[in-house]
Amino acid sequence: MSRLTLCITFIALSLSQLCISQTTNDLMPYLQDFKSVSANNTVTLTSYEKNGTHFVYAGGFGGIDIFSLNKEGKLNPIGTQELYKKEGPARGMVADNISGTDFLFVANKFGNAIETFKILDDGSLERLSLTMDTDETHLGIAITLQVVHMNQGSYLFIGGLEETPGLSSFKIHKDGKLIHVQSMKDDEKIHTDGIIGMFTHKLKGKTFLYTGGFQDNGVSSFRVYENGSFKNINNISDNTTDRYLTGAYPVTGVKLGDNHYIIVGHRHHKYYKRNGFIKNPDFVYHGDGVSVFKVNRKGALEPHFVLKDDENTKLQGQTRIEVVSVDNNEAILAIGTRDDASIQLCKLTEDGTLTPLNYLENGFSIYYGLRSHQIDDVNLLIAGSNRFDLKKIATYKVAPKVDRGDKVLRHIVNLKYKKEATEVELNEAVNAFLNLKKEIPEIENIEWGLNDSKEGASKGFTHAFTLTFKDDHAREIYLFHEAHITLVNKIGPLIGDVLVMDYWTKP
Repeated sequence: MSRLTLCITFIALSLSQLCISQTTNDLMPYLQDFKSVSANNTVTLTSYEKNGTHFVYAGGFGGIDIFSLNKEGKLNPIGTQELYKKEGPARGMVADNISGTDFLFVANKFGNAIETFKILDDGSLERLSLTMDTDETHLGIAITLQVVHMNQGSYLFIGGLEETPGLSSFKIHKDGKLIHVQSMKDDEKIHTDGIIGMFTHKLKGKTFLYTGGFQDNGVSSFRVYENGSFKNINNISDNTTDRYLTGAYPVTGVKLGDNHYIIVGHRHHKYYKRNGFIKNPDFVYHGDGVSVFKVNRKGALEPHFVLKDDENTKLQGQTRIEVVSVDNNEAILAIGTRDDASIQLCKLTEDGTLTPLNYLENGFSIYYGLRSHQIDDVNLLIAGSNRFDLKKIATYKVAPKVDRGDKVLRHIVNLKYKKEATEVELNEAVNAFLNLKKEIPEIENIEWGLNDSKEGASKGFTHAFTLTFKDDHAREIYLFHEAHITLVNKIGPLIGDVLVMDYWTKP
């Protein structure tokens, strides 16, 4: 290779790395689509690819909503699946292939059972088996599931909450039935009281499982053996210096270079106001933060780094942490928050440093309902809310941030009312729409008018409303704001048709 060729190659590689760095440092979630769900809320989400088609499963109280998903982030409703005893919520869900069959395992929290479904070619579900709680297992109020693949078989690990805290392992048979292997009851040593997050790492042929303990404020490490049994390795509790684990909630992990990391978030107990729900009320609020632990050669966790919340981040009440992508020995993480009602993007580097990127105030609290999914080279996020008035899930594309400059966003809503709508009802609807400016301060301006076009191309639309927002955050907050949802539900029966268009322009 000539010196000129080497030089060109070096310059191209350097520019490529520079572009990658600049791109990953400026990523942003952008809303792509949102659809209604039949359940009262969205508690958890999972996704799965089968025969080239991508499916989304949204679990709430009473049932699971099923959608297909394309690379543009568009959702297409497929159907619903009723849960055992119409209970739920589907608090924990995980899809996987076991011995050539695609399964969806569902933790029916208040049904005290684990439901096994076969995923059919069209994404719909067929119930195969039901595993009920017993005195020796910890499935009552089951809340989190994790599939662990070993050389001799696959196992489903299950975490419990409240009355039945502990960790259980079940062997998954090729017909989807679960056979109990081992259960470990929570005690004063291990952190398994409220396992809301689990993750597995493999180190030199050995498998390790990591759990968060919501009620006992810490994380635990377990060695998993070929037969599905397990033993405790080490335990780390909350403190006020190098970890933030009061109400340990989401748990995930990633391998970067030769380093294995576990990332743990928390929804601090100070955010819970229900008396009696928190077992140990003797806690100190020392802020919010995301804790990074490094896995040592024995599979145990060691405190490594903490990203502390400040005025530039949205980390209050973390409920889900998803790995969006791993590339060039750095990982992009998405952190869903219940109290900040946001999605915060962060970058984890090979040395275990976690850096905040951009966040999107998405306008609704995320309650474990956040899922990352990749289609080709497109990184998507699917989010849902525990709000009973919202009943929607939304998709986002994680992409380089767009420089809007000094542009503002115009949101135009054209309405066609039904013929039976009275003048009084129309006036009330207009006033209710205009009143959103008082309810939602993110609306910079709102105006409206009656159609006065003479071209005959209005297609029956009579009322036009134009709202102005200064950024993507403001539009998102408006779309999912309780006042907006209330308005839509109130005037919806009067609407014959609606046409919405958004565009960016200079004010």
